[in-house]
Amino acid sequence: MKKKMLAITAIASGIMIALVACNSGSTTTPPPVTEISKDSLIKRGEYLVSTIGCDDCHSPKVMGPQGPMPDMEHRFAGHMAGVGAPLGKPDPNSLKSGWMQMSADLTAAFGPWGISYAANISSDETGIGNWTEQQFIKSLREGKMKGMTEGRPMLPPMPWPNFAKLNDTDLKSIFAYLKTTKPVNNVVPGPKPITEL
Repeated sequence: MKKKMLAITAIASGIMIALVACNSGSTTTPPPVTEISKDSLIKRGEYLVSTIGCDDCHSPKVMGPQGPMPDMEHRFAGHMAGVGAPLGKPDPNSLKSGWMQMSADLTAAFGPWGISYAANISSDETGIGNWTEQQFIKSLREGKMKGMTEGRPMLPPMPWPNFAKLNDTDLKSIFAYLKTTKPVNNVVPGPKPITEL
């Protein structure tokens, strides 16, 4: 009887160890999204936008005492078409030597894809003013312009694959904050493929 009890105990222990081992690994399931108030979403969005660096490309620059700073009058307007000095023609030879080029205010980039311009992400209708939250999330999760399935892909240097890793609450927060920003009317030019340059 003792041998039978020992065998049953050993089997039960083995099963318990196996169950614990199977459940102790890391999971790929994202944590559940916590519902938070609209004010909290906006505050979180402001924090994320300010620390992630959206101003780096999506805001034109003015020269300040420490170098280029976001132009707060046109914050989040993207590349300002027809404002300031016109962009010169990019040098395709730079690509052959491993370089890409950026405009002085960092709102336009030239690389193997051609020329891309930072989008207007202000709350204006020429920015994301007419976008839905679902469009915004889809655009950053899938790299599709305006969150449209049939839309063109977002181009470099937009780091959308990094944003795709944010949870839904963070993306909703960013969207909620951007919708509260000053609307800046600015239609950003479309990209130019390398074949047109």
